[in-house]
Amino acid sequence: MSKLEDIVSLCKRRGFIFPGSDVYGGMAGTWDFGPLGVMLKKNIMDAWWHYFVEKRDDMYGIDAAIIMNPKTWVASGHAATFADPLVECKECKSRFRADKIADGITESVTTEEFLALHVKCPTCGKENWGPIRKFNMMFTTHVGAVLPEDTKENPELAEKNIAYLRPETAQGIFTNYKNVIDTFYPSLPFGLAQQGKAFRNEISPRDFILRDRECSQMEIEYFVAPNTWEENFEKMRKAQHDFLENVIGLPAKNIHELEVPKEDRAHYSKRTIDFMFDYPNGEEELMGLAYRTDFDLSNIERESGKSMEYRDKNTKEVFIPHVIEPSIGVERLFLAVLSNAYTEDEINGEKRTVLKLPQSLAPYQFCVSPLLKNKPELVEKAQQVYQALKEKYGNVTWDDSGNIGKRYRKQDEIGTPKCVVIDFETLENDTVTIRDRDTTDQIRKSISEL
Repeated sequence: MSKLEDIVSLCKRRGFIFPGSDVYGGMAGTWDFGPLGVMLKKNIMDAWWHYFVEKRDDMYGIDAAIIMNPKTWVASGHAATFADPLVECKECKSRFRADKIADGITESVTTEEFLALHVKCPTCGKENWGPIRKFNMMFTTHVGAVLPEDTKENPELAEKNIAYLRPETAQGIFTNYKNVIDTFYPSLPFGLAQQGKAFRNEISPRDFILRDRECSQMEIEYFVAPNTWEENFEKMRKAQHDFLENVIGLPAKNIHELEVPKEDRAHYSKRTIDFMFDYPNGEEELMGLAYRTDFDLSNIERESGKSMEYRDKNTKEVFIPHVIEPSIGVERLFLAVLSNAYTEDEINGEKRTVLKLPQSLAPYQFCVSPLLKNKPELVEKAQQVYQALKEKYGNVTWDDSGNIGKRYRKQDEIGTPKCVVIDFETLENDTVTIRDRDTTDQIRKSISEL
């Protein structure tokens, strides 16, 4: 298994991921996707959307606003419960999530339970802790022309104009449930899918892009009749495995299901399975599958005063649908893909690093090169091949820097499956050399066969 620091180094060296605000010294918990990272991330998100939305007849896509009416987060329970256990070292004033620096405790840990473990501060090594406090992770902002001095003099104005950056994309789906019912009237079961940004004010972001303050999520709220939730939960569970293993290419042996006990489940969940993955730094959560009952729609009905009931087309029965929710963080899936693809091997006595990405996910499908860049006839022919492939596939790159061996090593590191080289034989018979990333085998094919 690759080391996390090796992947982080590769990401910055080759333009997959950079530290956020790097030129100013960075900002903890934020990351910027570079040119190759953007392409890989898009391919992952497109694969998810194709599998769960475009290929199915029971899915509809939406794209909800990031800033929502604050009542949203009251109804969802986030305003009251979306909190982590914060503990502060009295010696160095460092702050941590209590459940992340001590073994064997959960987010519901008390001060007494934490102190009994005699945990030393990861920063200064002392054992002098303050009480555990609940820290709400939602980012707060103000809507409208409200200045800080206005809110000091008029607290009611601050409360009236307060808003939050959404901590999950799910509520944008739930608040649009009735809109979809009224416009499309889909038959149960059906799902609403969304991809978008979510924001969590993590106390201690860590482990590269595994736990950060701004992330992209891919979520589905799958609406079902109350008495059918178990069978639909099982179908969705199998679909997640199929997507992760057969579409994304993650090994089944590295994916583990964790049945989350009641005391550790989110406040809305009656059943949750966490899909865990063997990352370089250990087993971590990759995605979750939750049975949210009618918790969200019932709360929206109560807070808004508007009916969330559904009338079954066949039985005419009226009820509030229950919900199955698969939720996956794009960055976590991105890191799982990189971790699985990262390989170090030896070719002809020379060590190399290669990303063995599935061809459908690789940033570039082909790299086209002239054998020598100082030979105009080779460059002209290579440009013809490059333009033809680019027109067909789109994600094709050009490389004429350094010698051909260095080009191969560079393309290996960024995961390009095939390198196409135009040499002097090409000028004679219109054939090119195609080199395979994983095996390094080379074959000749006619340009027309490309």
